[in-house]
Amino acid sequence: MTVPAERADAARNRLRILDAARRRLAADGFAELSLDAVAKDAGVGVGTVYRRFHNRAGLVYALIEENETRFQESFARHCRDGAPSAHDRLRAFLHGMADLVDDNRELLLLAEASAPAGRYRSAPFRRHHEQILGMVTELAPGADAAYLADLLLMAYTPGLFDFQRTERGWDVDRVKRGLDAVVAGIAAVGDAGPR
Repeated sequence: MTVPAERADAARNRLRILDAARRRLAADGFAELSLDAVAKDAGVGVGTVYRRFHNRAGLVYALIEENETRFQESFARHCRDGAPSAHDRLRAFLHGMADLVDDNRELLLLAEASAPAGRYRSAPFRRHHEQILGMVTELAPGADAAYLADLLLMAYTPGLFDFQRTERGWDVDRVKRGLDAVVAGIAAVGDAGPR
């Protein structure tokens, strides 16, 4: 089944709404993002914003999607360069995710506050889970790859990630080293063979 192409006027409205949201965030900050104000700045009705993005979290995730696209392109280039092992791919993916979450921390916190469990239903989360699931399955056949993918993604929960960065004062490299230890444990399970 083919997905219908976006109508030209809908595409223009989407871009105007996203541009207005970026301007509003730059001017007023993250806590003040209002769909009513974004609609007014974009020159569209607030109903258009709600139909397109459903809520503030949906709008925020759309803003994050651009950075997600760059992350995915970078990871794809890494995978093409030298055909790295599942261990190396998983490690690179998790490190890239740490940078992505750090770069988008305020937006992710806003999305989490707007729709607390929304990230688990978002397209990026599903995509990340599927990618990690595949790498973990390859790295540790016989392990519960779906559970381990969930566990690894928990490291990027916006509230926890922000707490580690601000309250605990951890830098991103410390987070990455912790993830490396988890990946090493998963690899050890894979080396031991199925149980």
